[in-house]
Amino acid sequence: MTGKKLTCLECAQINRVPEDRLSAGPKCGTCGAALMPAKAIDVDWTTLQKAARADEVPLVVDFWAPWCGPCKMMGPEFSKAAGTLAGRARLVKLNTEDFPQSSQTYGIRGIPTMIRFEKGREAKRQAGAMRADGIVAFAG
Repeated sequence: MTGKKLTCLECAQINRVPEDRLSAGPKCGTCGAALMPAKAIDVDWTTLQKAARADEVPLVVDFWAPWCGPCKMMGPEFSKAAGTLAGRARLVKLNTEDFPQSSQTYGIRGIPTMIRFEKGREAKRQAGAMRADGIVAFAG
């Protein structure tokens, strides 16, 4: 079967979605969760690692922490950008307080930091809070 590989952000199962169905609200074949959600999804470390390696659609990760003022300001903008990008990219959030290994693994020195993964590799990185239009441009 051809199509794009996507890791379910809920159950971490890999799904294959025909490219022409990416913007049609595809769901996970295992748990039924949306594979291309129109909002930013909080993920755990294991799911992020799997999605960053396997996904064939751009994955944009917001590394943040609950105590970070700029992170809190960017949160709603990140979710707004996720809605704009639905079907073209997936936006996820990883709490660096809950998963401190992320900072070391990805060399994150300040938050918020966004990393765009494409075809299993880091394609782009941006530190600092951004507005939705800037996030959309970064993801594109």
